[in-house]
Amino acid sequence: AALLELGSGFNPEFTGHDNLFMNAALLGLTSDEIKSQYDNIVAFADIGDFLFQPVKTYSSGMVVRLAFAISSFVDADILVVDEALSVGDVGFQAKCLERMERLMQQGVTVLLVTHDVQLIKRYCNRVLYLDKGRLVYDGEPEEGTEIYLAETRERESAQNQLERTHKKSESVLNYSSKIGRITGASLTSVKSSGRSVVVS
Repeated sequence: AALLELGSGFNPEFTGHDNLFMNAALLGLTSDEIKSQYDNIVAFADIGDFLFQPVKTYSSGMVVRLAFAISSFVDADILVVDEALSVGDVGFQAKCLERMERLMQQGVTVLLVTHDVQLIKRYCNRVLYLDKGRLVYDGEPEEGTEIYLAETRERESAQNQLERTHKKSESVLNYSSKIGRITGASLTSVKSSGRSVVVS
């Protein structure tokens, strides 16, 4: 099985044209196969005369255009699509998704790496939810995305609570009187009856 990643093997010093031939060769195409697919790849990428400019002059969106075009015209068993699609314009994203769907109908396995819940629900029949490299869920997209959203909301709520608590503890530092001035304080615990602080 061929495993494809967008932009793998690109040399920023080479033109898009040269990278097309080099990258396609790295992905397993013969010289004749590349030539037969060349016009299709160029038309799909649709980057105009930039094809003959060094890749280091490309925007991230243009790199994705060329990389996806090459990858999607390689006869592979597996296509890995990273978050890269998020940097393209809306029209090109739609074209990529249409091409991806067509490949899936032809029996190609697409491994889509994304945080886009709607994309997962629409195109995936299985979801793996990873958190810091740990497998949290493996199964149906609907259930997996709900678990992901619930945990994301929980983390955001905890972070917001931590920030509010931190701001309140910082306000203690602004207290002063004729007796003296508080120059430092740290929050050691939060209890229902109030807060305990250490003052220096």
